[in-house]
Amino acid sequence: MKINPSKIKMWSNIGTRASFGIAVLELGAKQEKLIVISGDTSTSAGLERFKKKYPEKYFDVGIAEQNMIGIAAGLSSEGHQVITTTFAPFQTMRCLEQIKVNLGYMKHKVVMVGLASGLVQGMLGFTHCCIEDLSVMRSLPGITVISPADSLSTIKATLASVEHNQSVYLRLTGSTPNPTVYNDDFDFIIGKSNTLVENGNNIAIVSSGSMVSNSMEVINLLKKRKINASLIDMHTIKPIDKNILKKINKNYKLLVTFEEHSLIGGLGSAVAEYISSLKNSIPILAIGIPDFYETAGSYSDLLSLYKLNPEQITNRIGRKLDSLNIS
Repeated sequence: MKINPSKIKMWSNIGTRASFGIAVLELGAKQEKLIVISGDTSTSAGLERFKKKYPEKYFDVGIAEQNMIGIAAGLSSEGHQVITTTFAPFQTMRCLEQIKVNLGYMKHKVVMVGLASGLVQGMLGFTHCCIEDLSVMRSLPGITVISPADSLSTIKATLASVEHNQSVYLRLTGSTPNPTVYNDDFDFIIGKSNTLVENGNNIAIVSSGSMVSNSMEVINLLKKRKINASLIDMHTIKPIDKNILKKINKNYKLLVTFEEHSLIGGLGSAVAEYISSLKNSIPILAIGIPDFYETAGSYSDLLSLYKLNPEQITNRIGRKLDSLNIS
């Protein structure tokens, strides 16, 4: 796939879901045995053009997510490269047993794409918001878990996931349009993070998904306070990039994790689990969604209520630095 600045801008404007559809359209021309299965989300997943161009490669099972995983596992067992897609809570928790047994335990390879995870579906309430999927999916053996930062990384992650050696859960977050994190082509390697900003040795911010762009704003706000911070896009939650975490633990004074997910079991937990195993582990400030469900609300309102806006995060980091006497 050719990548240039105009395409990156267009993908940012159409958001991660439609960009996922572009990646699948690209795969349709190259992968003879590709099958895409949707749970009544062809429009929501940007799959209308794929459905029309490759009708023999597209199946819509309706609102029957458990059946979707069963069908996907069966097609995978016959040598097909299978992608399933529906909204994140239904892609993961509604069919959790099928994912565990058919994909994790029986090791049939399927790429599962969770649409509109996090808080972006806030007006529909927490039946449709999804703040638990990372913790659920990363607890299953044999499942790789990825949370791309923007539209370009979504395309890269989709292409890489199809070639990966085990099942993948691909978590799509953020609104449309979505902020651009990557302005140029870059290497996307599953299990290897990307360092976006390397600045000083006081603070390292490790972020994923939609909060990577918010973290870039935090970096700029901290700079105005004459505080230097580095930023790492930890797009793969499982397997976590232990090499970069070891480097951070050795060279920095504070590690901040930032995610649009519950504080229980997500990126922050994955980072803390590894850092705690190291000698002289550094302090961690985990920033995410506290352990309660808010009322329904707009995306921006929920981000504010959960204190995930750049200004709120900057203030929290400042208070943490003060408590640790780090200047």
